[in-house]
Amino acid sequence: MILTFQFQPVEDLEAAVQHYLDLGWEEAWREGEHTVSMQMPELEIELMLDDEPGWGPAGPMYFVDDVDAWRAEHANVTTGEPRDIPGGRVVEVTAPGHTYYVFSVEEIEG
Repeated sequence: MILTFQFQPVEDLEAAVQHYLDLGWEEAWREGEHTVSMQMPELEIELMLDDEPGWGPAGPMYFVDDVDAWRAEHANVTTGEPRDIPGGRVVEVTAPGHTYYVFSVEEIEG
């Protein structure tokens, strides 16, 4: 598992993007109309902002080679059902007192 993003749901995507631009961050990439990844100077981990309803709470996102294989290897871990994302899959994981996400994609952009 490689920590890749911090997921942050937002109510107003463009206002949130502008907030981080004002702090000197750069826009790393966009996916459709609902997701923007922001890059903090001199930091590899990106902040992924999303205003689309239906996602869970804020939390770290860890990259793995294959979400379904990861779930099979960690059957004792409580997860939701995997969802398709552009180029891959993601699953929400319920851990004691917090949530995190595990995802796989064919190629990480950014």
